[in-house]
Amino acid sequence: MNFVSEKLKHLDGPEPGQQDDKLHEECGVFGIWAPGHDVARMTYFALHALQHRGQDSSGIAVGDGKTVLVRKDLGLVTQVFTDADLAAMPGKVACGHCRYGTAGAKGWESAQPHLSMINDVIIALAHNGTLVNFDSLRHELIEMGVPFRSNTDSEVAAKLIGFFTQRGHSLRTGIAHTMRMLEGGYAMVLVRDNALYAFRDPHGIRPLVLGKLPGDAGWVVASETCALDTVGAEYVREVAPGEIIRISDDGFSSQQGCRPRSQANCIFEHVYFSRPDSVKDGMSIYRVRHNMGRVLARETPVEADLVIGVPDSGCPAAEGFAKESGIPYGTGLIKNRYIARTFIAPTQELRERGVRLKLNALSDVVAGKRLVMVDDSIVRGTTSNQIVQLLRDAGATEVHVRSASPMVKWPCFYGIDTADQDQLIAANMTLEQIREHIGADSVGFLSIEGLMECVPKVGYCRACFDGNYPVEIPKSFYEEKFLPGYKPNNLEAASDLSKMHPEDVLEMADKEN
Repeated sequence: MNFVSEKLKHLDGPEPGQQDDKLHEECGVFGIWAPGHDVARMTYFALHALQHRGQDSSGIAVGDGKTVLVRKDLGLVTQVFTDADLAAMPGKVACGHCRYGTAGAKGWESAQPHLSMINDVIIALAHNGTLVNFDSLRHELIEMGVPFRSNTDSEVAAKLIGFFTQRGHSLRTGIAHTMRMLEGGYAMVLVRDNALYAFRDPHGIRPLVLGKLPGDAGWVVASETCALDTVGAEYVREVAPGEIIRISDDGFSSQQGCRPRSQANCIFEHVYFSRPDSVKDGMSIYRVRHNMGRVLARETPVEADLVIGVPDSGCPAAEGFAKESGIPYGTGLIKNRYIARTFIAPTQELRERGVRLKLNALSDVVAGKRLVMVDDSIVRGTTSNQIVQLLRDAGATEVHVRSASPMVKWPCFYGIDTADQDQLIAANMTLEQIREHIGADSVGFLSIEGLMECVPKVGYCRACFDGNYPVEIPKSFYEEKFLPGYKPNNLEAASDLSKMHPEDVLEMADKEN
């Protein structure tokens, strides 16, 4: 059996419990400090806006000046919270979290915000991202007698903050010491009874933005600007890489928790993760994706009668492709917007129908047409072949598939759910093999150079495309994750502090002071 056919078992289509053809962000985070406002309810609506970033669990923590109340559970935000729940959580500061669970971390214990005690102070931590050195940090903390209730990297961060804070430092200093030891991509929001903290990894891999409520009524932080819009906050700026923000009755303050390193914003925020109505680095996500479609049309021209997008995320690029190519744009696929994650497994018959549960073709539009089908990306290839067949069954004479993303060949270790390279169709097959596998008449991908032409001119992590990882990945973390012949390139070594024991970091900090 040749290499390609061996790998087809990973790519033929999702079995029960398998993931679909998209990359998934692990979560969205939100924080608010707004005395006199219903912060629990505002957080609830903000999580609605961020629900696309994670659908496995939702949670809200509220500080009322005396303590911190937390409600969290598995499910969508509408499934977890009732009006009575929100009414029972008065306060002036809150944080919220919606999560997409990854392998090995899908139970209730992984739901956030994570609650922890520091002396007699309760903190709640909401975390977006992945810490690549959490296993070694967890081991060191356990050796020092620190108890753990889960195996999540978020709890490691919370316990490390507690360790440093308990030893005579302020919470803000405890956060700073912790940031110097963490490696990976993270954006975190933390609340205590009377204050809100927000901080971001020194490379800026995971997104975090700052907003202000009208009339100086308060401050908010969020994974995306669409959450600011939902609660009526005005965008102020991005939280800087390595920055710690603190908001309380004492006002707004900012300090550098750790030294910024080479900027490496996640490029997939522009490709897929962020909502099209969000703004990133001064540019509308919709405009970026529209331009990606235009460049894609120039790079992968084709003769066709109609351009359609795979809803919803493929539509802006499809519009751009049509604009640039001069081929008419139409709606050829209808999405069932009432399909949510469910604990009820479909029957085998329905499972075989696969994508038809979520999408249906408009035969009146596509019949007799040569189609260009534009999707935001082709990652695992598990649904593209089903959509192509769906369009052929509806009467399309040709289906030319175009991806508004470059080929995803490398796994992500910074907060996205591709940890194994054998899941990625572009790492396993040539372009012609991909075309044959998905049943298309032709297939084309946007080039990395074409993508960079469309996005804001800042530093990016493009490791999923080129294997250049901005943060050193411990061998124990990625062992057996890569296919033969693939070797990741660590662009920057881990900091010396991250390799030290927490007690040694504390001792060094005391000497410096």
